[in-house]
Amino acid sequence: MSKHNHPFHLVTTSPWPIIISLSIFNNLIMTVSWFHNMNYNLLFTIPSTLMCMYQWWRDVTREATFQGIHTSYVYTGMRLGMILFIISEILFFFSFFWAYFHSSLAPSMEIGQLWPPLGIKPFNPFDIPLMNTIILISSGLTITWSHHSMINKNMKESKKSLLLTIILGIYFTLLQLIEYIEAPFTIADSIYGSTFFLATGFHGLHVIIGTLFLFICLIRMMSLHFSSKHHFGFEAAAWYWHFVDVVWLFLYISIYWWSF
Repeated sequence: MSKHNHPFHLVTTSPWPIIISLSIFNNLIMTVSWFHNMNYNLLFTIPSTLMCMYQWWRDVTREATFQGIHTSYVYTGMRLGMILFIISEILFFFSFFWAYFHSSLAPSMEIGQLWPPLGIKPFNPFDIPLMNTIILISSGLTITWSHHSMINKNMKESKKSLLLTIILGIYFTLLQLIEYIEAPFTIADSIYGSTFFLATGFHGLHVIIGTLFLFICLIRMMSLHFSSKHHFGFEAAAWYWHFVDVVWLFLYISIYWWSF
């Protein structure tokens, strides 16, 4: 930043945005091919996307940790960017809740004017869903514990509580997998099955992404990349995880408990 006469963050030239865009577009084509022809070439294109993601994130980590490019101005811009990203994710899940309540508050003739539709047995909200709720609320406490420990320069406690959060995230995903395997209905079972598996499935995907996000933060923490005042990567992961927690509370109340 000392080489410029302005306070703005101008990113350095990088090949990864265009390369990863082409890779994701290739993934889309391979996914369509998989749906129609059961072509498994998708298994070969996903690793290339993951490799590009790793290279891009490696460059950003190097800028922040070793080159000192992430100044207070950059920090402010990244905070705003993460806030806007989470807002877009909120609107993304809002569309699922809109579809769910639109169909449940005024059931159509095609599903017997009943909710849940006739023949569909919903999950018991006091079984696995309640356990998953307790797990995610607990993980919200542990990630907050980790964040405050880092601010107070207690890195040992921060690592311990972050590892516990990751374990809780993995545990949640495994219980969700068991629930899907034992589900008495499928995504093809009327609008109930469609909205249920879309909403909970995308939330599960966000849990997996958030768990990976936290795992990378744990690796960086063990590599001494964070300090008590310079740890936005971890802070962004904590924000994302709290967002996942709150969305699950709405899912549990509306889709599991209210429909039971």
